Amino acid sequence: MSRDRALLERALDRGEQDGGNVEFKERLSRNVHLEGGRRESLAAQLRHRLLSGDGEATYVVGVTDDGGLAGIDPDTFSETMDVLSLLAEEADAHIEDVQTWGINDGLVGVAQVREGGVLETDDEHVVVGTAGHVDHGKSTLVGSLVTGKADDGDGATRAFLDVQPHEVERGLSADLSYAVYGFDDEGPVRVRNPNRKADRAEVVQEADRLVSFVDTVGHEPWLRTTIRGLVGQKLDYGLLVVAADDGPTRTTREHLGVLLATDLPTIVAITKTDVVDEERVGEVEREVERLLREVDKSPLRVSRHGVDAAVEEISERVVPIVETSAITMDGLETLDELFDRLPKTAQDTGEFRMYVDRSYSVTGVGAVASGTVMAGEVEAGDELLIGPMSDGRFQEVEVRSIEMHYHRVDQAQAGRIVGIALKGIKETAIERGMVLLPRDADPDPVREFEAEVMVLNHPTRIGEGYEPVVHLETIGEAAVFSPENGRLLPGDTGVTTVEFKFRPYLVEEGQKFVFREGRSKGVGTVTDVTPME
Repeated sequence: MSRDRALLERALDRGEQDGGNVEFKERLSRNVHLEGGRRESLAAQLRHRLLSGDGEATYVVGVTDDGGLAGIDPDTFSETMDVLSLLAEEADAHIEDVQTWGINDGLVGVAQVREGGVLETDDEHVVVGTAGHVDHGKSTLVGSLVTGKADDGDGATRAFLDVQPHEVERGLSADLSYAVYGFDDEGPVRVRNPNRKADRAEVVQEADRLVSFVDTVGHEPWLRTTIRGLVGQKLDYGLLVVAADDGPTRTTREHLGVLLATDLPTIVAITKTDVVDEERVGEVEREVERLLREVDKSPLRVSRHGVDAAVEEISERVVPIVETSAITMDGLETLDELFDRLPKTAQDTGEFRMYVDRSYSVTGVGAVASGTVMAGEVEAGDELLIGPMSDGRFQEVEVRSIEMHYHRVDQAQAGRIVGIALKGIKETAIERGMVLLPRDADPDPVREFEAEVMVLNHPTRIGEGYEPVVHLETIGEAAVFSPENGRLLPGDTGVTTVEFKFRPYLVEEGQKFVFREGRSKGVGTVTDVTPME
Protein backbone atom coordinates (compact mmCIF):
# COMPACT_ATOMS: atom_id res chain seq x y z
CA MET A 1 0.00 0.00 0.00
CA SER A 2 1.36 3.44 -0.87
CA ARG A 3 2.16 5.93 1.89
CA ASP A 4 -0.40 8.36 0.44
CA ARG A 5 -3.14 5.74 0.39
CA ALA A 6 -2.26 4.68 3.93
CA LEU A 7 -2.51 8.31 5.04
CA LEU A 8 -5.98 8.57 3.51
CA GLU A 9 -7.19 5.37 5.18
CA ARG A 10 -5.82 6.45 8.57
CA ALA A 11 -7.65 9.76 8.16
CA LEU A 12 -10.85 7.92 7.25
CA ASP A 13 -10.50 5.60 10.24
CA ARG A 14 -9.99 8.47 12.69
CA GLY A 15 -12.84 10.41 11.17
CA GLU A 16 -15.22 7.45 11.44
CA GLN A 17 -14.24 6.90 15.06
CA ASP A 18 -14.86 10.32 16.56
CA GLY A 19 -14.37 13.15 14.08
CA GLY A 20 -11.47 14.57 16.08
CA ASN A 21 -9.30 16.85 13.98
CA VAL A 22 -10.39 15.29 10.66
CA GLU A 23 -12.93 16.97 8.39
CA PHE A 24 -14.45 15.45 5.23
CA LYS A 25 -15.39 17.71 2.32
CA GLU A 26 -16.47 16.72 -1.14
CA ARG A 27 -15.77 20.20 -2.48
CA LEU A 28 -15.61 23.88 -1.52
CA SER A 29 -16.58 26.70 -3.87
CA ARG A 30 -16.16 30.46 -3.66
CA ASN A 31 -19.73 31.35 -4.52
CA VAL A 32 -21.20 28.95 -1.93
CA HIS A 33 -18.78 28.55 0.96
CA LEU A 34 -17.40 32.10 1.15
CA GLU A 35 -20.74 33.92 0.93
CA GLY A 36 -22.86 35.27 3.78
CA GLY A 37 -22.13 33.66 7.11
CA ARG A 38 -20.71 30.44 5.61
CA ARG A 39 -17.13 31.73 5.66
CA GLU A 40 -17.22 32.56 9.38
CA SER A 41 -18.99 29.29 10.18
CA LEU A 42 -16.49 27.16 8.28
CA ALA A 43 -13.53 29.08 9.75
CA ALA A 44 -14.95 28.37 13.23
CA GLN A 45 -15.25 24.71 12.28
CA LEU A 46 -11.60 24.71 11.21
CA ARG A 47 -10.53 26.34 14.48
CA HIS A 48 -12.38 23.56 16.36
CA ARG A 49 -10.53 20.91 14.34
CA LEU A 50 -7.21 22.61 15.10
CA LEU A 51 -8.06 22.72 18.81
CA SER A 52 -8.95 19.01 18.74
CA GLY A 53 -5.65 18.19 17.05
CA ASP A 54 -3.31 20.31 19.20
CA GLY A 55 -2.77 22.81 16.40
CA GLU A 56 -3.10 20.41 13.47
CA ALA A 57 -6.10 19.44 11.34
CA THR A 58 -6.60 17.09 8.41
CA TYR A 59 -9.04 17.88 5.60
CA VAL A 60 -9.94 14.99 3.34
CA VAL A 61 -11.26 16.43 0.07
CA GLY A 62 -13.11 14.67 -2.72
CA VAL A 63 -15.06 12.35 -0.38
CA THR A 64 -18.67 12.18 0.76
CA ASP A 65 -19.73 13.17 4.28
CA ASP A 66 -19.55 9.54 5.42
CA GLY A 67 -16.04 9.08 4.02
CA GLY A 68 -16.91 7.46 0.71
CA LEU A 69 -14.39 8.07 -2.08
CA ALA A 70 -15.99 10.32 -4.72
CA GLY A 71 -13.24 12.15 -6.57
CA ILE A 72 -13.58 15.63 -8.08
CA ASP A 73 -12.18 17.10 -11.29
CA PRO A 74 -8.85 18.99 -11.11
CA ASP A 75 -10.38 22.47 -11.56
CA THR A 76 -12.84 21.86 -8.73
CA PHE A 77 -10.02 20.48 -6.58
CA SER A 78 -7.93 23.62 -7.23
CA GLU A 79 -10.85 25.87 -6.27
CA THR A 80 -11.41 23.78 -3.14
CA MET A 81 -7.78 24.30 -2.10
CA ASP A 82 -8.11 28.05 -2.75
CA VAL A 83 -11.18 28.24 -0.51
CA LEU A 84 -9.58 26.09 2.18
CA SER A 85 -6.53 28.38 2.13
CA LEU A 86 -8.75 31.41 2.72
CA LEU A 87 -10.58 29.65 5.56
CA ALA A 88 -7.23 28.71 7.11
CA GLU A 89 -6.11 32.34 6.91
CA GLU A 90 -9.34 33.36 8.66
CA ALA A 91 -8.53 30.82 11.39
CA ASP A 92 -4.92 32.07 11.71
CA ALA A 93 -3.59 28.87 10.17
CA HIS A 94 -2.07 27.70 6.89
CA ILE A 95 -2.05 24.67 4.61
CA GLU A 96 1.27 22.94 5.20
CA ASP A 97 1.01 20.00 2.80
CA VAL A 98 -1.38 18.51 0.23
CA GLN A 99 -1.24 14.96 -1.11
CA THR A 100 -3.43 13.74 -3.96
CA TRP A 101 -4.21 10.64 -6.01
CA GLY A 102 -6.69 9.67 -8.68
CA ILE A 103 -10.04 8.10 -7.79
CA ASN A 104 -12.94 7.48 -10.21
CA ASP A 105 -11.41 9.71 -12.93
CA GLY A 106 -11.11 12.52 -10.36
CA LEU A 107 -8.93 13.56 -7.44
CA VAL A 108 -9.03 12.82 -3.73
CA GLY A 109 -6.68 14.78 -1.49
CA VAL A 110 -5.51 15.05 2.11
CA ALA A 111 -4.60 18.59 3.20
CA GLN A 112 -2.64 19.08 6.40
CA VAL A 113 -3.53 22.39 8.08
CA ARG A 114 -1.35 23.79 10.84
CA GLU A 115 -1.99 26.54 13.36
CA GLY A 116 -0.11 29.78 12.75
CA GLY A 117 -0.52 32.26 9.95
CA VAL A 118 1.22 32.02 6.62
CA LEU A 119 4.81 33.22 6.89
CA GLU A 120 5.45 36.82 5.96
CA THR A 121 8.77 37.11 4.18
CA ASP A 122 9.95 40.52 5.32
CA ASP A 123 13.09 39.08 6.95
CA GLU A 124 16.46 39.85 5.41
CA HIS A 125 17.20 37.22 2.80
CA VAL A 126 20.60 36.86 1.11
CA VAL A 127 20.92 34.85 -2.12
CA VAL A 128 24.30 33.31 -3.02
CA GLY A 129 25.24 31.78 -6.39
CA THR A 130 27.94 29.11 -6.41
CA ALA A 131 30.38 28.50 -9.25
CA GLY A 132 33.53 26.52 -9.94
CA HIS A 133 34.97 23.51 -11.76
CA VAL A 134 33.36 20.08 -11.63
CA ASP A 135 34.50 17.98 -8.63
CA HIS A 136 35.80 21.04 -6.78
CA GLY A 137 33.14 20.53 -4.09
CA LYS A 138 30.48 23.23 -4.61
CA SER A 139 27.46 21.11 -3.74
CA THR A 140 29.28 19.26 -0.97
CA LEU A 141 30.33 22.54 0.70
CA VAL A 142 26.79 23.92 0.50
CA GLY A 143 25.34 20.65 1.81
CA SER A 144 27.63 20.79 4.84
CA LEU A 145 26.83 24.47 5.44
CA VAL A 146 23.05 24.07 5.44
CA THR A 147 23.07 20.92 7.62
CA GLY A 148 26.13 21.41 9.80
CA LYS A 149 27.12 17.84 8.92
CA ALA A 150 30.60 16.80 7.81
CA ASP A 151 30.97 15.07 4.45
CA ASP A 152 32.10 11.44 4.33
CA GLY A 153 34.72 12.03 1.64
CA ASP A 154 32.48 10.71 -1.13
CA GLY A 155 30.26 13.77 -1.53
CA ALA A 156 27.41 12.50 0.68
CA THR A 157 26.29 15.99 1.73
CA ARG A 158 25.81 17.08 -1.90
CA ALA A 159 22.71 14.86 -1.92
CA PHE A 160 21.19 17.27 0.62
CA LEU A 161 20.49 19.77 -2.19
CA ASP A 162 17.52 19.69 -4.59
CA VAL A 163 19.12 17.35 -7.11
CA GLN A 164 17.73 14.78 -9.53
CA PRO A 165 18.25 11.01 -8.95
CA HIS A 166 20.46 10.67 -12.04
CA GLU A 167 22.69 13.48 -10.71
CA VAL A 168 23.17 11.65 -7.41
CA GLU A 169 23.94 8.42 -9.24
CA ARG A 170 26.57 10.04 -11.47
CA GLY A 171 27.90 12.43 -8.85
CA LEU A 172 27.53 15.35 -11.27
CA SER A 173 25.07 18.24 -11.17
CA ALA A 174 23.30 18.80 -14.50
CA ASP A 175 20.94 21.61 -13.54
CA LEU A 176 20.59 24.36 -10.98
CA SER A 177 19.85 23.15 -7.46
CA TYR A 178 18.80 25.04 -4.38
CA ALA A 179 19.39 24.98 -0.63
CA VAL A 180 18.62 27.20 2.34
CA TYR A 181 19.65 27.77 5.92
CA GLY A 182 19.38 30.73 8.25
CA PHE A 183 20.31 32.49 11.45
CA ASP A 184 18.62 33.68 14.62
CA ASP A 185 19.94 35.28 17.82
CA GLU A 186 21.53 32.00 18.89
CA GLY A 187 23.38 31.30 15.64
CA PRO A 188 22.80 29.14 12.55
CA VAL A 189 19.39 27.56 11.94
CA ARG A 190 20.17 24.45 9.90
CA VAL A 191 18.13 21.84 8.08
CA ARG A 192 17.78 18.75 10.29
CA ASN A 193 16.72 16.34 7.55
CA PRO A 194 17.19 17.85 4.06
CA ASN A 195 15.24 14.97 2.52
CA ARG A 196 12.07 16.19 4.28
CA LYS A 197 10.42 19.18 2.64
CA ALA A 198 8.84 20.09 5.98
CA ASP A 199 12.27 20.44 7.62
CA ARG A 200 13.47 22.85 4.96
CA ALA A 201 10.21 24.79 5.29
CA GLU A 202 10.80 24.94 9.05
CA VAL A 203 14.07 26.81 8.51
CA VAL A 204 12.20 29.45 6.50
CA GLN A 205 9.65 29.76 9.29
CA GLU A 206 12.07 29.91 12.23
CA ALA A 207 15.11 31.87 10.99
CA ASP A 208 15.33 35.65 11.37
CA ARG A 209 17.75 35.81 8.42
CA LEU A 210 17.80 33.44 5.46
CA VAL A 211 20.63 32.46 3.13
CA SER A 212 19.54 30.73 -0.10
CA PHE A 213 22.03 29.04 -2.41
CA VAL A 214 21.65 28.73 -6.16
CA ASP A 215 24.08 25.90 -6.86
CA THR A 216 25.29 25.92 -10.46
CA VAL A 217 26.91 23.28 -12.66
CA GLY A 218 30.68 22.78 -12.84
CA HIS A 219 30.84 20.43 -15.84
CA GLU A 220 31.95 22.34 -18.96
CA PRO A 221 29.17 21.07 -21.31
CA TRP A 222 26.61 22.69 -18.98
CA LEU A 223 28.20 26.16 -19.02
CA ARG A 224 24.92 27.50 -20.42
CA THR A 225 23.12 26.32 -17.26
CA THR A 226 25.79 27.90 -15.05
CA ILE A 227 25.44 31.23 -16.82
CA ARG A 228 21.66 31.02 -16.40
CA GLY A 229 22.14 30.52 -12.66
CA LEU A 230 24.53 33.44 -12.28
CA VAL A 231 22.82 35.89 -14.65
CA GLY A 232 19.16 34.88 -14.32
CA GLN A 233 18.86 35.03 -10.52
CA LYS A 234 18.83 38.15 -8.37
CA LEU A 235 22.00 37.23 -6.50
CA ASP A 236 23.59 39.16 -3.65
CA TYR A 237 26.96 37.36 -3.71
CA GLY A 238 28.93 34.80 -5.66
CA LEU A 239 30.78 31.88 -4.04
CA LEU A 240 33.55 30.54 -6.30
CA VAL A 241 35.12 27.25 -5.17
CA VAL A 242 38.64 26.13 -6.05
CA ALA A 243 39.86 22.69 -4.93
CA ALA A 244 43.21 22.68 -3.12
CA ASP A 245 44.32 19.50 -4.88
CA ASP A 246 43.52 20.77 -8.38
CA GLY A 247 43.88 24.55 -8.25
CA PRO A 248 42.31 27.06 -10.67
CA THR A 249 41.29 25.61 -14.06
CA ARG A 250 39.98 27.06 -17.32
CA THR A 251 36.45 26.53 -16.00
CA THR A 252 37.42 28.43 -12.84
CA ARG A 253 38.49 31.37 -15.01
CA GLU A 254 35.31 31.23 -17.09
CA HIS A 255 33.05 31.16 -14.04
CA LEU A 256 35.02 33.96 -12.37
CA GLY A 257 34.66 36.01 -15.56
CA VAL A 258 30.88 35.61 -15.54
CA LEU A 259 30.65 36.50 -11.83
CA LEU A 260 32.75 39.61 -12.17
CA ALA A 261 31.19 40.67 -15.49
CA THR A 262 27.87 40.95 -13.67
CA ASP A 263 29.51 43.11 -10.96
CA LEU A 264 28.65 40.52 -8.31
CA PRO A 265 30.60 40.73 -5.02
CA THR A 266 32.32 37.36 -4.73
CA ILE A 267 33.92 35.11 -2.12
CA VAL A 268 36.46 32.42 -3.08
CA ALA A 269 36.38 29.23 -1.01
CA ILE A 270 39.44 26.99 -1.34
CA THR A 271 37.99 23.52 -0.73
CA LYS A 272 39.47 20.09 0.08
CA THR A 273 42.23 21.51 2.26
CA ASP A 274 42.19 18.21 4.17
CA VAL A 275 43.63 16.22 1.23
CA VAL A 276 46.83 18.27 0.75
CA ASP A 277 49.53 19.74 2.97
CA GLU A 278 49.72 23.38 4.09
CA GLU A 279 52.35 24.16 1.47
CA ARG A 280 49.97 23.13 -1.34
CA VAL A 281 47.11 25.14 0.19
CA GLY A 282 49.36 28.21 0.24
CA GLU A 283 50.41 27.58 -3.36
CA VAL A 284 46.80 27.40 -4.58
CA GLU A 285 45.91 30.48 -2.56
CA ARG A 286 48.69 32.40 -4.32
CA GLU A 287 47.45 31.12 -7.70
CA VAL A 288 43.96 32.44 -6.87
CA GLU A 289 45.41 35.78 -5.83
CA ARG A 290 47.30 36.07 -9.13
CA LEU A 291 44.15 35.17 -11.05
CA LEU A 292 42.18 37.87 -9.25
CA ARG A 293 44.85 40.51 -9.80
CA GLU A 294 44.87 39.68 -13.55
CA VAL A 295 41.26 40.93 -13.68
CA ASP A 296 41.97 44.00 -11.50
CA LYS A 297 40.53 42.55 -8.28
CA SER A 298 42.08 42.76 -4.83
CA PRO A 299 42.28 39.43 -2.94
CA LEU A 300 41.75 39.49 0.83
CA ARG A 301 42.83 36.45 2.87
CA VAL A 302 40.27 36.11 5.68
CA SER A 303 42.69 33.95 7.71
CA ARG A 304 45.10 36.90 7.78
CA HIS A 305 42.80 39.94 7.90
CA GLY A 306 39.76 38.55 9.74
CA VAL A 307 36.01 38.38 9.15
CA ASP A 308 35.47 42.03 10.15
CA ALA A 309 37.71 43.19 7.31
CA ALA A 310 36.00 40.84 4.83
CA VAL A 311 32.54 42.14 5.75
CA GLU A 312 33.67 45.75 5.49
CA GLU A 313 35.78 45.43 2.34
CA ILE A 314 33.94 42.94 0.09
CA SER A 315 32.84 44.68 -3.10
CA GLU A 316 33.09 44.53 -6.87
CA ARG A 317 36.82 45.11 -6.35
CA VAL A 318 37.72 43.19 -3.16
CA VAL A 319 37.37 39.38 -3.07
CA PRO A 320 37.73 37.56 0.29
CA ILE A 321 39.40 34.11 0.23
CA VAL A 322 38.49 31.41 2.79
CA GLU A 323 40.20 28.01 3.27
CA THR A 324 37.65 25.23 3.86
CA SER A 325 37.12 21.49 4.22
CA ALA A 326 33.67 19.86 4.24
CA ILE A 327 35.22 16.78 5.88
CA THR A 328 36.97 18.44 8.83
CA MET A 329 34.52 21.40 8.76
CA ASP A 330 37.49 23.80 8.89
CA GLY A 331 36.53 27.22 7.59
CA LEU A 332 32.77 26.61 7.66
CA GLU A 333 32.34 28.65 10.85
CA THR A 334 34.05 31.52 8.99
CA LEU A 335 31.57 31.19 6.12
CA ASP A 336 28.71 31.04 8.64
CA GLU A 337 29.85 34.30 10.17
CA LEU A 338 30.23 35.94 6.76
CA PHE A 339 26.77 34.89 5.58
CA ASP A 340 25.26 35.96 8.89
CA ARG A 341 26.77 39.44 8.68
CA LEU A 342 27.05 40.32 4.99
CA PRO A 343 24.47 42.93 3.96
CA LYS A 344 21.93 42.29 1.24
CA THR A 345 23.10 43.97 -1.96
CA ALA A 346 20.34 43.27 -4.51
CA GLN A 347 17.79 45.88 -3.42
CA ASP A 348 15.04 46.87 -5.83
CA THR A 349 11.84 48.65 -4.80
CA GLY A 350 10.29 49.08 -8.25
CA GLU A 351 7.15 47.37 -9.53
CA PHE A 352 6.95 43.60 -9.32
CA ARG A 353 8.93 41.70 -11.94
CA MET A 354 9.98 38.04 -12.08
CA TYR A 355 11.60 36.27 -15.01
CA VAL A 356 10.53 32.62 -15.25
CA ASP A 357 13.34 30.12 -14.74
CA ARG A 358 11.27 26.93 -14.52
CA SER A 359 7.66 25.86 -14.87
CA TYR A 360 5.86 22.74 -13.74
CA SER A 361 2.38 21.47 -12.95
CA VAL A 362 1.19 20.41 -9.48
CA THR A 363 -1.84 18.18 -9.14
CA GLY A 364 -4.65 20.13 -7.51
CA VAL A 365 -2.80 23.42 -7.93
CA GLY A 366 -2.09 23.74 -11.64
CA ALA A 367 0.62 25.69 -13.41
CA VAL A 368 3.56 26.95 -11.33
CA ALA A 369 6.19 29.44 -12.55
CA SER A 370 9.35 29.60 -10.46
CA GLY A 371 12.19 32.08 -10.41
CA THR A 372 13.70 34.93 -8.42
CA VAL A 373 11.64 38.04 -7.74
CA MET A 374 13.72 40.73 -9.42
CA ALA A 375 11.79 43.78 -8.17
CA GLY A 376 8.86 44.80 -6.02
CA GLU A 377 6.65 42.28 -4.27
CA VAL A 378 3.85 39.86 -5.09
CA GLU A 379 0.95 38.57 -2.98
CA ALA A 380 -1.51 35.71 -3.28
CA GLY A 381 -4.52 36.96 -5.21
CA ASP A 382 -2.58 39.50 -7.28
CA GLU A 383 -3.57 39.88 -10.93
CA LEU A 384 -0.56 39.70 -13.24
CA LEU A 385 0.57 39.52 -16.84
CA ILE A 386 2.82 36.76 -18.17
CA GLY A 387 4.68 36.82 -21.49
CA PRO A 388 5.55 37.65 -24.08
CA MET A 389 4.16 34.68 -25.97
CA SER A 390 5.79 33.84 -29.31
CA ASP A 391 3.50 36.38 -31.01
CA GLY A 392 4.38 39.15 -28.53
CA ARG A 393 1.12 38.90 -26.59
CA PHE A 394 0.93 39.02 -22.76
CA GLN A 395 -1.67 36.87 -20.98
CA GLU A 396 -3.62 37.77 -17.85
CA VAL A 397 -3.21 35.42 -14.86
CA GLU A 398 -3.95 35.39 -11.14
CA VAL A 399 -1.64 34.35 -8.30
CA ARG A 400 -3.19 31.31 -6.67
CA SER A 401 -0.46 30.79 -4.05
CA ILE A 402 3.27 31.36 -3.41
CA GLU A 403 5.81 28.90 -2.04
CA MET A 404 9.40 29.50 -0.91
CA HIS A 405 11.63 26.53 -0.12
CA TYR A 406 8.53 24.34 0.41
CA HIS A 407 6.92 26.84 2.79
CA ARG A 408 3.79 28.64 1.71
CA VAL A 409 4.11 32.41 2.07
CA ASP A 410 1.57 35.19 1.69
CA GLN A 411 3.92 37.49 -0.18
CA ALA A 412 7.43 37.64 -1.59
CA GLN A 413 9.79 40.58 -2.13
CA ALA A 414 12.76 41.17 -4.41
CA GLY A 415 15.45 38.53 -4.03
CA ARG A 416 13.12 35.69 -3.01
CA ILE A 417 13.35 32.42 -4.93
CA VAL A 418 9.73 31.32 -5.20
CA GLY A 419 7.24 29.17 -7.03
CA ILE A 420 4.06 31.04 -7.99
CA ALA A 421 0.95 28.98 -8.74
CA LEU A 422 -0.97 30.71 -11.53
CA LYS A 423 -4.64 30.61 -12.41
CA GLY A 424 -5.62 31.29 -16.02
CA ILE A 425 -2.80 29.56 -17.93
CA LYS A 426 -1.66 26.02 -18.66
CA GLU A 427 1.87 24.97 -17.72
CA THR A 428 2.60 24.03 -21.33
CA ALA A 429 2.17 27.69 -22.34
CA ILE A 430 4.86 28.91 -19.90
CA GLU A 431 8.44 29.12 -21.15
CA ARG A 432 11.75 30.00 -19.53
CA GLY A 433 12.59 33.64 -20.21
CA MET A 434 9.01 34.89 -19.91
CA VAL A 435 8.31 37.54 -17.29
CA LEU A 436 5.58 38.13 -14.72
CA LEU A 437 4.43 41.74 -14.31
CA PRO A 438 1.54 43.65 -12.66
CA ARG A 439 -1.75 43.56 -14.59
CA ASP A 440 -1.63 47.32 -15.24
CA ALA A 441 1.88 47.21 -16.75
CA ASP A 442 2.25 48.13 -20.40
CA PRO A 443 5.19 45.98 -21.53
CA ASP A 444 6.66 46.15 -25.03
CA PRO A 445 7.96 42.85 -26.43
CA VAL A 446 11.41 43.19 -28.00
CA ARG A 447 13.08 41.27 -30.84
CA GLU A 448 15.95 43.72 -31.38
CA PHE A 449 18.08 45.89 -29.12
CA GLU A 450 21.32 47.82 -29.13
CA ALA A 451 24.11 47.05 -26.69
CA GLU A 452 27.62 47.95 -25.68
CA VAL A 453 29.62 44.73 -25.57
CA MET A 454 33.09 43.58 -24.62
CA VAL A 455 34.64 40.51 -26.26
CA LEU A 456 36.40 38.46 -23.59
CA ASN A 457 37.79 35.81 -25.92
CA HIS A 458 37.27 34.77 -29.53
CA PRO A 459 39.53 32.88 -31.96
CA THR A 460 39.19 35.46 -34.76
CA ARG A 461 36.88 38.44 -35.14
CA ILE A 462 33.16 38.98 -34.56
CA GLY A 463 31.53 40.29 -37.72
CA GLU A 464 28.10 40.87 -39.29
CA GLY A 465 25.84 37.85 -38.75
CA TYR A 466 27.71 36.42 -35.76
CA GLU A 467 25.24 34.12 -33.93
CA PRO A 468 25.94 33.47 -30.24
CA VAL A 469 23.51 32.50 -27.48
CA VAL A 470 22.54 35.54 -25.40
CA HIS A 471 21.93 35.00 -21.67
CA LEU A 472 19.90 37.89 -20.24
CA GLU A 473 18.02 37.32 -16.96
CA THR A 474 16.62 33.77 -17.50
CA ILE A 475 16.57 34.19 -21.29
CA GLY A 476 18.92 31.92 -23.22
CA GLU A 477 18.27 32.55 -26.91
CA ALA A 478 20.20 32.48 -30.18
CA ALA A 479 20.72 35.98 -31.57
CA VAL A 480 22.34 37.71 -34.53
CA PHE A 481 24.97 40.43 -33.95
CA SER A 482 25.57 43.38 -36.27
CA PRO A 483 28.58 45.34 -34.93
CA GLU A 484 28.48 49.10 -35.56
CA ASN A 485 31.95 49.18 -37.12
CA GLY A 486 31.60 45.87 -38.90
CA ARG A 487 33.75 43.81 -36.56
CA LEU A 488 34.92 43.30 -32.99
CA LEU A 489 38.26 41.73 -32.01
CA PRO A 490 39.18 39.93 -28.75
CA GLY A 491 39.47 42.55 -26.00
CA ASP A 492 37.45 45.11 -28.00
CA THR A 493 34.56 47.10 -26.59
CA GLY A 494 32.00 48.34 -29.08
CA VAL A 495 28.36 48.81 -30.01
CA THR A 496 26.27 46.18 -31.78
CA THR A 497 22.68 45.51 -32.73
CA VAL A 498 21.36 42.23 -31.29
CA GLU A 499 18.33 40.47 -32.79
CA PHE A 500 16.73 37.38 -31.26
CA LYS A 501 16.34 34.73 -33.94
CA PHE A 502 13.13 33.00 -32.91
CA ARG A 503 10.87 35.01 -30.60
CA PRO A 504 10.51 38.24 -28.61
CA TYR A 505 11.30 38.83 -24.93
CA LEU A 506 11.01 41.68 -22.45
CA VAL A 507 14.33 43.54 -22.60
CA GLU A 508 15.04 46.88 -20.91
CA GLU A 509 17.81 49.45 -21.01
CA GLY A 510 20.57 48.87 -18.48
CA GLN A 511 20.22 45.08 -18.30
CA LYS A 512 23.48 43.14 -18.40
CA PHE A 513 23.97 39.95 -20.37
CA VAL A 514 26.53 37.31 -21.30
CA PHE A 515 26.95 35.89 -24.81
CA ARG A 516 28.78 32.77 -25.90
CA GLU A 517 29.36 30.61 -28.96
CA GLY A 518 31.69 27.65 -28.57
CA ARG A 519 34.64 28.99 -26.62
CA SER A 520 33.81 32.57 -27.52
CA LYS A 521 32.65 34.64 -24.57
CA GLY A 522 31.60 38.22 -24.04
CA VAL A 523 29.51 40.50 -21.87
CA GLY A 524 27.26 43.40 -22.67
CA THR A 525 24.82 46.04 -21.44
CA VAL A 526 21.55 46.95 -23.18
CA THR A 527 21.66 50.60 -24.27
CA ASP A 528 18.48 50.90 -26.37
CA VAL A 529 15.53 48.70 -27.33
CA THR A 530 13.30 48.49 -30.42
CA PRO A 531 9.77 47.36 -29.43
CA MET A 532 7.90 45.09 -31.82
CA GLU A 533 5.36 46.84 -34.04
